[in-house]
Amino acid sequence: MRRLLVFVSLLVTTLVAQAHDDMAGMAMGHEAPLGFDATIDTAGRLWVVDTVGQHVRARRSDDMGRSFATSTIVNPVGEPLYAEGENRPKIALGTKGELYVSWSQPRKLPWTGFVRFSRSLDGGTHFDPPKTVHTDRAEITHRFDSLAVDGKGNVIVAWIDKRDVEAAKAAGKAYLGAATYYSWSTDRGATFAPERKIIDESCECCRIALARAPDGRIDAFFRAIYGDNIRDHAFATLPVGGGSPTVERATFTQWHIEGCPHHGPGLAIDGEGTRHAVWFSAADGKATIWYGQLQPGHEPAHLASVAGAGAAHADLAVDGKHVWIAYHQVSAKGLDLMLRESTDGGSTFLEPRAIAHTDGASGWPKLVLWRHRAFVAWNPGGQFRLVPTEAL
Repeated sequence: MRRLLVFVSLLVTTLVAQAHDDMAGMAMGHEAPLGFDATIDTAGRLWVVDTVGQHVRARRSDDMGRSFATSTIVNPVGEPLYAEGENRPKIALGTKGELYVSWSQPRKLPWTGFVRFSRSLDGGTHFDPPKTVHTDRAEITHRFDSLAVDGKGNVIVAWIDKRDVEAAKAAGKAYLGAATYYSWSTDRGATFAPERKIIDESCECCRIALARAPDGRIDAFFRAIYGDNIRDHAFATLPVGGGSPTVERATFTQWHIEGCPHHGPGLAIDGEGTRHAVWFSAADGKATIWYGQLQPGHEPAHLASVAGAGAAHADLAVDGKHVWIAYHQVSAKGLDLMLRESTDGGSTFLEPRAIAHTDGASGWPKLVLWRHRAFVAWNPGGQFRLVPTEAL
């Protein structure tokens, strides 16, 4: 037991100590080839996007991940790719069968990047030549992209951006972290509007969670910076067309850390508009995955600790009153894929249970839904699996 506690303590200490070194988005060891994203379409076909060398790959499975019927290279002309856990490629489905893929491309200068995008209008057989989403082409950070499709079929891409950091430096002004920007396409990804800022001084390397609300709009939940490096989270609805986002603080853990923890949040919105969220904090030295129902400007409702030391990189999904939370739990024996469930809309949760194990590493878990059932997309050692959440 003592060896386990020492191991977990060292892990948490290492993650925090790496914050400064990794905040620029460099791939963290084994994570680079393991980053992926997954979704299931209305016909029950599983789509997975990952990387092979300098290529983004989109695959389709017709048997829930047991085999892949098709595999298509999204960018036939290879290019450098970010593919770590927080900065992996993303995939989203359009309202008319479109496939949309985004990723971050390293540039020549260290820790810089462009946000790239491609689409398929023929069910994944062919993809358009990739394009850069943003108009700003400075050799700076435009990375950690997130991708979503709203209720009208508009494509939304959000990312972390450092143009304002550079402007502040040039003016001799202080600026913490980075900014968060987004853009949108109203023509199925053919073109994108000039980017719009969401907020100044957000965290540098934590993924942005996007989710569709019942009214069809896309909401964003992301780590922001308050005061002197208090790294809590903000919430905003992202308008398409006119108007600017209204950003409100959404979590209040008061975690002070002068660097990025590489722990982005998760967001899922049910049919009644309840904003279910998970996030990570190590305030007061206590590593915790939190669950809560966001009430922007106020403390989240039904605030609950999901897991403690050694737990990380949670995702969640919701279907009616059923809420699922999946996360990684590190132990001396390897890596457990853990699950917490609620059947009363998040008011209470069942005890945690392990649903899979690996002795090695895996990309971050991703929950996907199909016919009121939840599955966890997982790829231990690069061997993709779709893990059922039902207890055996």
